[in-house]
Amino acid sequence: METVQSINLITTNPQVRNGRPCIAGTSLEVAVIATARVVGGQEPEEIAADFELSLPEVYAALSYYYGHKQEIDATIQQRRQLAQSMREGKVGSRHQSLFG
Repeated sequence: METVQSINLITTNPQVRNGRPCIAGTSLEVAVIATARVVGGQEPEEIAADFELSLPEVYAALSYYYGHKQEIDATIQQRRQLAQSMREGKVGSRHQSLFG
């Protein structure tokens, strides 16, 4: 008989990050780890060091990302669009831009 083992390092909780998947015991979202790897090109060891995570936590986040890629990519894209609109509207800027 085969037994399937699971590493439970990713959690979702409606009260933490609006239910977006996070590394267990933290509020660090899987999308942040995925962005560091896919967009930033960081190696898992670098991500672990930067975010003070274990390698299993990083790999669990990346595994979750690849298993839910479309959903998490949509979240990342929404954040990029929000950031762009905030930059264009100079939201949060108290000072005149040095560049224009």
